[in-house]
Amino acid sequence: MPTELDFSGVYYPPMLLNGLLGVAAAMLTAHALNRFRLSRYFAYPPLVFFSLSVIYACLLSIFVVPA
Repeated sequence: MPTELDFSGVYYPPMLLNGLLGVAAAMLTAHALNRFRLSRYFAYPPLVFFSLSVIYACLLSIFVVPA
């Protein structure tokens, strides 16, 4: 049975929340990597940011946001 998230009478798919939280977590991780100058060891940091976004979104869909 599909579930939806209800915010003020507007229904949102759970994957939207997963994606937004995944991007937010990736932004925090990228900020920490830049702060401690660890991002210089990556060949292409934007690809690492995208990969972190996908990984966090997948982990959030498994453990946090109900589907």
